[in-house]
Amino acid sequence: MNESFSGTPRSMTLHRNRMKRGVLRRRARDISVMLVVLVCATVVIWTWDRTPISAFLPPESHYLKLQTEENVERIRTALNTETKDSYSSAINKEESKEDSTYNKDTKEEEKEVGEVTLSDTNQGKTPTIEEKKLEQVEREVIVSEPSYRKTPISEKNKLEQVKHEVAVGESKDTKKTHIKEMNTDPTDEERTDGSTSTAHIANKACNYAKGKWVVDTHRPLYSGSGCKQWLASMWACRLMQRTDFVFESLRWQPKDCSMEEFEGSKFLRRMKNKTLAFVGDSLGRQQFQSMMCMISGGKERPDVLDVGPEFGFITPEGGARPGGWAYRFPETNTTVLYHWSSTLCDIVPINISNPETEHAMHLDRPPAFLRQYLHKINVLVMNTGHHWNRGKLNGNRWVMHVNGVPNNNKKLAALGNAKNFTIHSTVSWVSSQLPHHPGLKAFYRSLSPRHFVGGEWNTGGSCNNTTPMSIGKEVLQEESSDFSAGHAVKGTGVKLLDITALSHIRDEGHISRFSISASRGVQDCLHWCLPGVPDTWNEILFAMI
Repeated sequence: MNESFSGTPRSMTLHRNRMKRGVLRRRARDISVMLVVLVCATVVIWTWDRTPISAFLPPESHYLKLQTEENVERIRTALNTETKDSYSSAINKEESKEDSTYNKDTKEEEKEVGEVTLSDTNQGKTPTIEEKKLEQVEREVIVSEPSYRKTPISEKNKLEQVKHEVAVGESKDTKKTHIKEMNTDPTDEERTDGSTSTAHIANKACNYAKGKWVVDTHRPLYSGSGCKQWLASMWACRLMQRTDFVFESLRWQPKDCSMEEFEGSKFLRRMKNKTLAFVGDSLGRQQFQSMMCMISGGKERPDVLDVGPEFGFITPEGGARPGGWAYRFPETNTTVLYHWSSTLCDIVPINISNPETEHAMHLDRPPAFLRQYLHKINVLVMNTGHHWNRGKLNGNRWVMHVNGVPNNNKKLAALGNAKNFTIHSTVSWVSSQLPHHPGLKAFYRSLSPRHFVGGEWNTGGSCNNTTPMSIGKEVLQEESSDFSAGHAVKGTGVKLLDITALSHIRDEGHISRFSISASRGVQDCLHWCLPGVPDTWNEILFAMI
């Protein structure tokens, strides 16, 4: 017998009604939940469709924001002395050595401009095994690019940017012509025949630092014994005991372009009513004297005017000479000048009434000369490097200052960091002035290398090689061997005059033991014979102007 609900008809009816209400409540609850889910899903989909994906990413960190701020990034780079390749490390190590002067001539020269040289305890040390290894690395890395190093993306981008700039606003035919010129590679005949009459190829992307030295029978560009009006006798190796002059007949041949032949008359026409200024140390003075000899062809020019007083170059009372020279070629009103600024920063006496006073070395200020005369300059070439050593600072009583007060930053007190900071600071300042001087072109010249072997200038170091190490070698690296200079100009309007690598393979071009008044056993492996390597620096400058 089946089990069934027992009761009165009324109770049965009430029971069925309760069951129906329960089912209806459950259905209503399920429907409500489904509606809520649908509404939420609709809101989420609508919001997602209208909100950028970046809104869901974590906020940008403070460090990343700092990286986009140019000044902070440049200061960080200036204080970072770590390098990515061994040659750059070696260069930085070389710059920090105590190499105050290299022979009696240089001592006398620096004394005349108010500098005093003191010996430093580190100067007499024998090079360590590590230093010798670094020196060897310099010679090996400079002449060939390691296989694992690829052309930096930035360089490729620069080329594409140049192509884009050339193409803007021009016809298709014109675009093709320019791009073809930019990609043109000189023939082997142009590179090696020794002729300098090859037509110049307009190529904004040309890297003049890459290439090789070739023999040119049309060299030198002037006579080392005849250019007495401009060339100091202590740098004229033709007036010394040297008998081999093969070094005078070498010409720099860029790898991917032809370099315009330098002619004095052409230079003067290009610089008509303009001023070229060299600001830097004694290597800058060599470049200045080289330029004067190149313009004049080494000939006497009694018509050239001395306009030094227009730029404040007056011999002070009791001084041996002014702080620079300025000469004007009257036929084109072209002025070429040099200002002595060995550290490329502002140096002022703390107590002007005391002859023994210390001098504030303002690392964050450009030389006063630049602040005063920049408006009169059309082409500026700056350099510094070898005067950043303790001997110089102690001997000249220089005290580092930043923001107008003595520096208390221990990291910045390290000479390598101080030098890098100063270079970045001065280059940044010059770059900031370019919009105010539309006709100004500014260059920072990279470090001129030293070639002491077996010691320093005062410990028997020498450079007796007369056979160029450049024979059979080619400079192929994409970036400058002078790490500090290369990074200082990045992102600025100042161009890099990169001469470090091409000069490094010319160790036979120094004055060496032939200095006319050097002490026995003392050689000058820093300064160059003229005519010589600095002439090439000016040829590259001429091509870049």
